[in-house]
Amino acid sequence: MELSKRQEQIIEIVKGNGPITGEHIADQLNLTRATLRPDLAILTMSGFLDARPRVGYFFTGKNGSELLTEQIRKYKVHEFQQVPIAVKESVSVYDAISTMFLEDVGTLFVVDENSCLTGVLSRKDLLRASIGQKDLSSVPVHIIMTRMPNITVCRREDLLIDAAYKLITKQIDGLPVVKDTDAGLEIVGRITKTTMTRLLVELTTDEQI
Repeated sequence: MELSKRQEQIIEIVKGNGPITGEHIADQLNLTRATLRPDLAILTMSGFLDARPRVGYFFTGKNGSELLTEQIRKYKVHEFQQVPIAVKESVSVYDAISTMFLEDVGTLFVVDENSCLTGVLSRKDLLRASIGQKDLSSVPVHIIMTRMPNITVCRREDLLIDAAYKLITKQIDGLPVVKDTDAGLEIVGRITKTTMTRLLVELTTDEQI
């Protein structure tokens, strides 16, 4: 996050004098305690400062990069997962290609009648299937899809950074977010490389996109 000039001044005061009360910080800046309250709240919530009752504020010793890393490492998959785009096993390759383009996604998840994961379709899978095929509408996706157990998944409570690591190491565009049921792995969301890009932009601009 980008700090205001006054917030930077507060940090320098606390660095040199901490622990220090809010009243003493306000005195050094010739401001009222009420005026400083929002800045102190922001710096405390962001992790630059810590506060102890009847003691005061002190500097945590962490810079912006360290605090950003700590913040990212706390995120869970469920905080950023998107709606999954799924097709039935009986859907044709032609219809799957149409769905992929209409939904503007790089990965389709294949499910059975219980909405449980049975396969994954990537752009490469569909492109490979379309080469040399004369009638894509007659080929069901279950013939070309990647099947369980050769599918990498994640769960809602997994760390987002772990999901990102899976995307990189497996060289895939998306992960299905699943939950365990008696019928199998039910799809409840998706995490993609676009998810990570959106998070990066939001963290660096403080804007939701």
